[in-house]
Amino acid sequence: MNALISVSDKTGIVEFAQALHQLGVALISTGGTAKLLSDHGLPVSEVVELTGFPEMLDGRVKTLHPGVHAGLLARRDLPAHMQSLKDHNISGIDLLVVNLYPFEQTISKPDCSFEDAIENIDIGGPAMVRSAAKNWQHVAVVTDSTQYAKVLQELNKNQTISQDLRLSLSVAAFNRISNYDASISNYLSARSPSGELAQFPDQFNAHFTKMQDLRYGENPHQSAAFYKDITPIKGSLVSALQVQGKELSYNNLADADTAWECVKSFKDTACVIVKHANPCGVATGGNSLEAYKRAFSTDPTSAFGGIIAFNTSLDATTASALSEKFVEVLIATDFSEEALLVLAKKPNVRVLKIEFCRTDSLGRNAPSPQSFALSTAELDIKRIGGGLLVQTADTHLLDSKDLKIVTKVLPTPAQVQDMLFAWKVAKFVKSNAIVFCQNAMTIGVGAGQMSRLDSAKIASIKAEHAGLSLKGSVVASDAFFPFRDGLDVVVNAGAVCIVQPGGSVKDPEVIEAANEHGVCMAFTGVRHFRH
Repeated sequence: MNALISVSDKTGIVEFAQALHQLGVALISTGGTAKLLSDHGLPVSEVVELTGFPEMLDGRVKTLHPGVHAGLLARRDLPAHMQSLKDHNISGIDLLVVNLYPFEQTISKPDCSFEDAIENIDIGGPAMVRSAAKNWQHVAVVTDSTQYAKVLQELNKNQTISQDLRLSLSVAAFNRISNYDASISNYLSARSPSGELAQFPDQFNAHFTKMQDLRYGENPHQSAAFYKDITPIKGSLVSALQVQGKELSYNNLADADTAWECVKSFKDTACVIVKHANPCGVATGGNSLEAYKRAFSTDPTSAFGGIIAFNTSLDATTASALSEKFVEVLIATDFSEEALLVLAKKPNVRVLKIEFCRTDSLGRNAPSPQSFALSTAELDIKRIGGGLLVQTADTHLLDSKDLKIVTKVLPTPAQVQDMLFAWKVAKFVKSNAIVFCQNAMTIGVGAGQMSRLDSAKIASIKAEHAGLSLKGSVVASDAFFPFRDGLDVVVNAGAVCIVQPGGSVKDPEVIEAANEHGVCMAFTGVRHFRH
C-alpha cells in the first residue's frame, strides 16, 4: 500500500505516519511534510520521484502531474487502467492524506492582505482530494486529523480500509472542498476589481451540517431536520448539551433560540419565558428563583407549556418551583447536582445546558467582507420563494446615554433602567410589539398584531388577567407611533414613561400628546422590527 501525505496542518501527522510505516505502508510526501517525516527517521519518497519533475513556481506546481493523478484515479478493477499505469511506470496511490492551505484562518486575521489571501488558495490539494474522493472504491482520502484513528483502527484490524469507511471519507472530502471553495467564493465575491469591499458578496454561500432529523416540522404533516452552521457562534443554541428529556421538536428549537438569545442580553440574573415565538414573561431578580417567579407572574396562563431560559446556573430550589408547572424546555448555563435530581422526576422536560458567552450575544459588529466566510453564523437568513433574505443580526445595544428625552417631564433613574429593560425585551417580541414593564419585570406584552393599537390593548388585557396594574409603568414600542392615538392608549392604560424609536413625521404631534398627558418619553433612534 502506498500513502501520499501532504498536509498544511501537521497535527498528529508524525504519529500517524509512524503507525502507517509500522503497518508496511510506503510513504510518499511533498516539501515541508516530507522533511518533517524524514527528520523523525521515517523512510519517505518525495513526489518528484513519482513525477520526474521538480517542484516549481515557489511550490505552486508540485502535484499537478499524471504521475500523481493517474495513481489516484486508476480503477483497480479495470485491466486497461492498470496496464496504463504499468506502461507509464506509475505507482498506484492507495491512501491520500491531505489538508488544505489555511485560507479560512488566514482571512480571519485582521491584518490579512489581499495578497496573503490569494497565496493561501490551495490548488494542488483540492485537485488531489477530488481525484481520490471520486475513486473512493479503490482509494481512501483523509482530510482531517480526527480521521487518523479510525483509519488506523481498520488497518490494524483488517489490513485494509473497508468500503464503508472509504465512502464516508470520500463524502467528508467533498464536503471539505465544498466548504473551502465557498469561503473563497464569498471572500472574492465581496471585492470589486478595484479592491473596494462590499458588505455582502455577489454570491452567498452558506454551509450547514445536519445535527438530527426531527419528528416533524411546525406541523405534523411537515418533515424537518436541524442543521448547524459549520462555524457556529460560541454559546449559541446549537452548542447546547441536552441533559435529559424527550427529543427536541422544530417548534421547541425555534422558541428555545428566542428565549436563550433574549436572556443572554441581561447582565443581572434573568429569566425569560417564551410561548409561541414571543416572550410572555421576562424579569430579573436577586437569584434565579426570584427572577422566575417575577417572570411567571407576568402571564401565568401563557407560561403553561412554555420554554424557560436562565442566564445563570439553576439550583434545586428553583428546579422544585419549576417542577410544579408544565415546562416544555428548560435552559440554563448549568445545573447543580441537586437540581438535576429534582428535574429527573420530570423525565419529559427537555433540559438544556448552554455555556454563557455574553461577548457573542452583545455588541458584535456586522461581519466584514474580510472574514465573511467565517461570519455567516452571525447573519439572519430567511427563506422566501425562490431565494433568501440575508441581513446582519440585530445586535444593537441601547445605553442610557443613547436615550434622547423629548418631553418636558424627565425620567427618574429607575424609569431609565426600566426603559432599557423594556427595550431589550421588545427586540424579541414579534412586531408590532408593545411591552409594559416595571421594576425590571414585564407586566404586559402585546405581540404580532397588524395594528400597534391592538398590541397595546392586548398588553393591557394580559396585565389585567394576571392581576397586575399598569399604573406608573414604563412602556416600549419597537417602532415609532405614526399617530398620537397609540401613545394615548398606552398612557390611558397607566404608562408614565415611553421609549420608542422616533422618526415619524408625526413626532411633534406625539411629543405634544406626551406633554399634555404629563408623561416622559425618550427616542432611541433605532427600530427593532422582528418579522
